[in-house]
Amino acid sequence: MNIILLEEHELGHNLSRRDERTVHLLKVLHKKAGDTFEAGILGGMRGTGKIEKINFDGSIFISIQADEPPPPRMRLRMAVAFVRPIQIRRIFRDLSGMGVSAIDLIGTDLGERSYRDTKLLGDGGAHAALVEGAVQARDTQLPVFSVFENLDNWLDERPWEKTGSMRIPLLHAMDNVRAEGSLFYISPTSRPWVIAIGPERGWSDRERELFEKAGFMRLSMGSRPLRTETACIAAAALAMEKIME
Repeated sequence: MNIILLEEHELGHNLSRRDERTVHLLKVLHKKAGDTFEAGILGGMRGTGKIEKINFDGSIFISIQADEPPPPRMRLRMAVAFVRPIQIRRIFRDLSGMGVSAIDLIGTDLGERSYRDTKLLGDGGAHAALVEGAVQARDTQLPVFSVFENLDNWLDERPWEKTGSMRIPLLHAMDNVRAEGSLFYISPTSRPWVIAIGPERGWSDRERELFEKAGFMRLSMGSRPLRTETACIAAAALAMEKIME
């Protein structure tokens, strides 16, 4: 863990000896009572934590002095097709760590429908993956996370227009079959981005028409079909180099 994060409701309470943060502080970092470490409040500021007390039952009481803002989030919204739950977990973790502002999971025509029934979205697994990414990046903020039944609903709702930004975003859909251009050659811009990543079977022709009507440009990252999770990270990394502060 690169930072110890506490939620607001955990402040002023002990962390149990089995809590992974307790284990990390005492067993991995070998911290003692009175020692300090990097810490933050989930959704708030970051700063310095201190182990105030190690109790007889192995639980610990920590305090946090948080007065430093988290790193700014990237003006990038990622829409990702439903894939295997283990891949969703990795995608959430890595995109959270990279600092994207929002992640939308969408059902697609060619995606496996059973993936939409994953328990990851209801048992706290998705939230845990987002927190894991934030911890890696020494961040306290998480991407906004939403689920859409299909591409039609996502395009109809246009969630990127509800962020309050006065800048019109660039709309891109990754497509290595019928691409209109390459993500590599997009010029740097101060406008926010919206990137849609399809399933490993790609977009259907019907979905391509929907993107076209919605004003999206279909771009490639080369001719090789990539795993959805690989495409997500590659596209986000390229966007990071092109989104100007």
